[in-house]
Amino acid sequence: MTNLSIGKYIILLLISLIFLFAVARPAAAFFCRNYNGNKICILSIKRSAKYHWEYRTEVSINDVRKPLEIYNCRTQEKIKKNGKIVKFTSNGAGELICSVLDK
Repeated sequence: MTNLSIGKYIILLLISLIFLFAVARPAAAFFCRNYNGNKICILSIKRSAKYHWEYRTEVSINDVRKPLEIYNCRTQEKIKKNGKIVKFTSNGAGELICSVLDK
């Protein structure tokens, strides 16, 4: 091998390493907590720009994934995917979301 071909391999290796570390890996979950005997994981969360006390959130409770719901920390209610409004359950995901994020 000549010095020119070795140089090409080194440059190719450096470019490959730069590309490998430049690509961001997706996160598995925002965070998980053991909250009064339940494993609650926030899978995705987005705070409302207009109503800063509302969060659009997907959670899993004890590894059961729930659909996207809107959690209203002001009224302590959540809006389900079908539009039904439900009060937070005691020691549930809504209380966790509001206590941790609404500070």
